[in-house]
Amino acid sequence: MTATTNNTPASNTSAGDALASTGTSTGSLDPRRHAYRADLADEALRGKVLAPRYTKGEAATILRTSVPLRKQPVYTAPFETEALFGETATIFDSAEGWAWVQLAGDRYVGYVPADALVMGLPPPTHRVKSTATFIYPEPEIKTPPLLHLSLNSAFAVASSSDRFYELSTGGFVVARHVAEIGWRDRDFVEVAERFLGTPYLWGGKSRIGIDCSGLIQVAMQACGFNPPRDSDLQRAEIGIDVMVPADLDGLQRGDIVCWPGHVGIMADGVMLLHANAHHMAVAIEPLPEAAARIKASSGKGVSAIRRVSGLTS
Repeated sequence: MTATTNNTPASNTSAGDALASTGTSTGSLDPRRHAYRADLADEALRGKVLAPRYTKGEAATILRTSVPLRKQPVYTAPFETEALFGETATIFDSAEGWAWVQLAGDRYVGYVPADALVMGLPPPTHRVKSTATFIYPEPEIKTPPLLHLSLNSAFAVASSSDRFYELSTGGFVVARHVAEIGWRDRDFVEVAERFLGTPYLWGGKSRIGIDCSGLIQVAMQACGFNPPRDSDLQRAEIGIDVMVPADLDGLQRGDIVCWPGHVGIMADGVMLLHANAHHMAVAIEPLPEAAARIKASSGKGVSAIRRVSGLTS
């Protein structure tokens, strides 16, 4: 399944500042999705940015339930996003317990703990299709689990039975929670609805905690589409613009409602599904009520409606 996309580059005023010491303007190269810093850059950016050193990096796999990706290699830095179990990344640099990486899926760049990454694993063959599941040390649900896994976590299967899949890295997952990598959900709205009640977490994208753009990303990924991570990029690149009626009437299931800094999903023509800091959870409510509250608290009205195709039943 595919979604209509518009690859209009999003502007980012800080992009040119990151390499100010090199005297090179990076133009439209968003540092969130291009690996460069003052002392080092991705080899693929040679000729586009000036850096003292370039590297192709090394491929690795996240082998924790989830790992925050941060702009700076300090534990007090805010989350930019999360990398889930089985996500692949390119390691460009590693120092003092931190790896500077670019995630393969949404291309986000940042720092993760180096010990969360493992090299040389086989490519994933399966992914978690349920909202959450567990890795057990034995093929028995009464044994204490080793790890919690979220939707879209991926792994290579070493063997399988009717009840369990054995991971190549060890442990067992309940078979009915797993699907082959090529299997896709049919309706991203239905996937997002499974997260109702999940706590709001800035930068989160799992059943443990999730934010507004993370909800859209993981739901669409479950349907085989790989949208960008942040709300401004989703506004620019997901779907096509439709007119925003003054009364917010006439919207459709699956429409993406955009505010500056916030996004939500229409569950039908009236109800908005979104992870938000008012409820501090994924909640569903009438769009006019949500829009009025957001306008009253922030002064910001709905900035766009984006319509996607092929991702709803």
